[in-house]
Amino acid sequence: MKSFKKIALALVAAMTMGTLVASPASAAPMTVALDVNGTANTTASASATPALLPVPSDNEVNAADALKFVATVDTGTAVTATCTNCTIVSALHTSTAPVNASSGSASLTIATGTGITATFFVYTKTTAIGTVVVNNQGTTLTYYVQGQVGKINTLTVAAPASGAAGTKQTITVTATDIFGNKVSGKSVTGRVFGSGGTLETTTATTGATLATFGVAEFKVTLPTDSTRSLVEFSLTTATDGESANVAGLTARTLAPYAEIAVRDLAAELAKAQADLAAEKTAAAAAKSAADKALADAVAKAAADAAAAKLAADAAAATAAAEIVKLKADAVTAKVAADKALADAQSAAAAELAKVKADNAAAIAAMKKAFNSLAKKWNAKNPTAKVALVK
Repeated sequence: MKSFKKIALALVAAMTMGTLVASPASAAPMTVALDVNGTANTTASASATPALLPVPSDNEVNAADALKFVATVDTGTAVTATCTNCTIVSALHTSTAPVNASSGSASLTIATGTGITATFFVYTKTTAIGTVVVNNQGTTLTYYVQGQVGKINTLTVAAPASGAAGTKQTITVTATDIFGNKVSGKSVTGRVFGSGGTLETTTATTGATLATFGVAEFKVTLPTDSTRSLVEFSLTTATDGESANVAGLTARTLAPYAEIAVRDLAAELAKAQADLAAEKTAAAAAKSAADKALADAVAKAAADAAAAKLAADAAAATAAAEIVKLKADAVTAKVAADKALADAQSAAAAELAKVKADNAAAIAAMKKAFNSLAKKWNAKNPTAKVALVK
């Protein structure tokens, strides 16, 4: 029994020591080291001094494009990172494991396992300031990154569709890099084809203010002897633009053009007046036709109404005559019926009188016969006489 107790106590002691080893007395606060391509960064914790990162315009996220994070934490814990206006990747580009401008995600969790560090990289495709929040065991650290615009990949032109001959029109050219970030401070050259007008200036620089950032403005005076103005634009300095298309990213557009239709206002006015006169003539003809159609319709309606009235009157007269005839026939029928009734009544009265007379004669004859027999009886049977009938 004592041996069993000793074994049990030894097991409890071993389990207690194991628990103490697995759980450190206190968690060490997380520390994070930052660098770009091997150069340490100590300013990214302030929004006013973000880590400046070239955008990956070659579609490869390399050490020069990304901010490297090395978080030192307790063994067996996890580090969580969340990005806004940026992207997190766990490794950089290699020929065997490509990491391009569509790789990564907005958040990443790294378990340290038996180690004490978690490493990841952050890149961005926008010049807007991005935020990176790193968390471990309740310790939260925030860092800031900002993309540095790449070379011009796209020139976009905005111009009016048309303008009056001899007038001055405004054309704007917007310069953006391969990710759509506007590029300021770059010279753009304009060239008019043939006799398609005159540029006020053949070069303009993309602006740097809030209203003009990345935009160059040109003024073109439209010709008076042409139907259109065609203006082509290009970079004044070719090296300001991408030298070749990049696989997987937007193709270059570095030679756009604006086409403005030239309007001859005098000719347009003359045509408009002629069209208006033609419309008035057509409207007058249409009104005349409509008036005639209305008059014809009114006349036909009146004739139809008159014919309908005559037919109605004739029908009414026929009906009245029919009523008179029916009344006369009714009177005649009544007279005949009254005569027939009177004749019947007279015949019935005569017949009744005859029947009465015949009955009276028959009764008198019967009485006479009875009394004759009674007298004979009474003469033979004086003691049993019968009374005579009066």
